[in-house]
Amino acid sequence: MRQRRLKNEINVVPYIDVMLVLLVIFMVTAPMMTTAKIDLPSVEKAATVPSPPIQVTIKADQSLTLIDSAGKGQEIRVDRKELVAMIVAAQAKNPEKPQPVLIAGDKNLKYEAVLEIMDDLNRAQVKGVGLLVQLKGK
Repeated sequence: MRQRRLKNEINVVPYIDVMLVLLVIFMVTAPMMTTAKIDLPSVEKAATVPSPPIQVTIKADQSLTLIDSAGKGQEIRVDRKELVAMIVAAQAKNPEKPQPVLIAGDKNLKYEAVLEIMDDLNRAQVKGVGLLVQLKGK
């Protein structure tokens, strides 16, 4: 009597057939799917700031300057730690109605530098942070 040997091979042909059918289904249905639309505000509809803001300017070389419109309005060169401390101190003077903060970034600056400053301000729980833009046509 001969002993039966187990056949330990996997038949992958049915799996390939199923994968090809799924691929065809996805290829047919993908163009029919609707994509999400995001309605971004335009610069012409930007609201004016109600109170004099604190303006943070990030230059192309990533140097930071601070202009406090409510104070003397002088441009002060600061580093990132000083910037956050000065803004927190300025907003602590009037906690019910904190002074808004506007960030103006140079056009040739990487967007990452602006996000780093916004992240620092967010971690310090600074309220009313926005981006300063130039209106079209000016």
